Amino acid sequence: MTTTEDPRKPDPSKGPSDPRSTAAALLPLVGGAANVASVAHCMTRLRLTLHDRAAVRDAQVRAHPAVLGVVEDGATYQIVLGPGTVARVTPEFQALVASAAPPQGPTPPRAPAGTPPGGRPVRRALRRIANVFVPLIPALIGCGVIAGLNGLLVNLGALPSLTPALTAIASGFMALIAVFVGYNTAQEFGGTPVLGGAVAAIVVYAGVAKVEVFGQQLSPGQGGVLGALAAAFLATRVERWCRHRVPEALDVLVTPTLTVLVAGLATVYGLMYAAGKVASAIGTAADGLLAHGGAAAGFVLGGLFLPLVMLGLHQALIPLHATLIEQQGYTVLLPVLAMAGAGQVGAALAVYVRLRRAEGLRRTIRSALPAGLLGVGEPLIYGVTLPLGRPFVTACVGGAVGGGVVGLFGMWGDTVGSTAIGPSGWALFPLLDGPGGPLATVAAYASGLLAGYAAGFVATYFFGLRNVTVPERVGGAAPDGPGPG
Repeated sequence: MTTTEDPRKPDPSKGPSDPRSTAAALLPLVGGAANVASVAHCMTRLRLTLHDRAAVRDAQVRAHPAVLGVVEDGATYQIVLGPGTVARVTPEFQALVASAAPPQGPTPPRAPAGTPPGGRPVRRALRRIANVFVPLIPALIGCGVIAGLNGLLVNLGALPSLTPALTAIASGFMALIAVFVGYNTAQEFGGTPVLGGAVAAIVVYAGVAKVEVFGQQLSPGQGGVLGALAAAFLATRVERWCRHRVPEALDVLVTPTLTVLVAGLATVYGLMYAAGKVASAIGTAADGLLAHGGAAAGFVLGGLFLPLVMLGLHQALIPLHATLIEQQGYTVLLPVLAMAGAGQVGAALAVYVRLRRAEGLRRTIRSALPAGLLGVGEPLIYGVTLPLGRPFVTACVGGAVGGGVVGLFGMWGDTVGSTAIGPSGWALFPLLDGPGGPLATVAAYASGLLAGYAAGFVATYFFGLRNVTVPERVGGAAPDGPGPG
C-alpha cells in the first residue's frame, strides 16, 4: 500500500462546494466511468475499485482542491475528501458512473502493476471485512447517540414517558445488527444479499433457545456479528456451488433452499457455538488488557492507531468494537484508540505556533482543526503531519501518552467505554459509558484527551520540527525555509 499527498495543493476549505461538480471533476481523473468497477465510501474516503490503475491521473487527483489525500490498498483506490463532503460526493459520483455504464456488466478489476496474483491475502481479507461493516457506521453512530441521551435522561429521572421510546429506537438496530451484517457479507462476497441476511437472522431468532449443542442450550444472539459474518460467508459459498451444478430450470427453487438449509444447519449446530466462544474470548481479552496492562497497553494501542488510520486498516477493528458493544453495552477499545486523534491535534497546534511563516500550512491547520477536535484525523494527517514527516511520529507519541492515561484509569477501575463506534475526540463524550458512572468516565476520558493534546504539542514543538523544511506555500509561492529552531 502506498500513500500519497500533495502539500502544495490549494487549501481544502476553499474547494468547490457543489458535490456534483467535485464528482464530475474526479471521474475523468480516475479513468472515467468505464474504469470504475465499484464505488463505496466510509467516514472520510471515496473508495473506488478500478479496472486499470494506470489510467488514473494521480497528480491531478491530488491537486484537486477538494482532495485531502490519496490512499492505495491493493485494488482499492481511496480518495480522502473529509467528513460530510464524502457522503455528499459519493452519491453524485455513483450517479455519474451509472449513467455512463454500458449495458453489460463490468469486467473484473485488474490488479495494479507489480501486485502479486491475488494481491496480499491478509490485507485483502481485512479490507473486505471492513467493507461489510463500514456501511453500518451511520446507524451505529445515530443509535449510539440516542442511547447516550437516553441514559442521561434515565440518570436524571427526566421525561420518564419518553425514555422507553428512546430505548426502543436506540436498541432496535443493535438487536438486528446480525441481519444487516449477513446482508452486507453476502453482497461483498458475491452472494445474494437477502439470502445472507436470512441465514444471519438465525443468530438472533428467539427460537434457537430450544436447540441444544454440545450439551448446552443456544441463546439468541450467541456469536453476535462474528457468527452472522461466518454464516453469511458460508451461505455465499453454498450458493455459488449450487449455481454451477443445479440445472437452470430448477435453480430458482433449489439453490435458495439448499443455501438456507445447509448454511442454516451449519450455523445452528456449529457456527453460533464457535463464534460465541470467540466473542467471549474477545471480551475477556479486552477487559483483561486494560485491567492488567493498564498504562502500558493504552500506550501501545494509542501510539499505533494513527498508522492504521493512515493505511486505512483501522476499519478492520469494527467487528471487535461491535462484538464488545453487543456483549457489554460498550467498547473499551475505542476511547483508548481515540487518543491518537488527540496527539494529532496537539502536533498540529505545535506546527501552527512554530512555523509562523508557513501561512499556507497554517491555513490548512485552521480549516482541518475543527474536524480533528471531533476525531476525524485524515485532514490533519494528509494536510499537515504526514507531509512534514517528523510531526506524524510525534503525533503518535501524543496518542500513546493519551492512551496510557486512559489505560491507567482502566487499571484503577474507572474503565471508559463507548456505546457506539465512529466518533471520537469531543464527539465521543455523549457516547461514553462505564462501570464507574458518568462523572468518573467523563473525567477519565477528558484526562486522556488533555494528556494527548499536551504530549503531542510538546513532542512536536521541541523534537518534531528540527531540520524540517516547510512545503511550498499554498498557491505555489516560494517555499519557506527550515522551521525555526
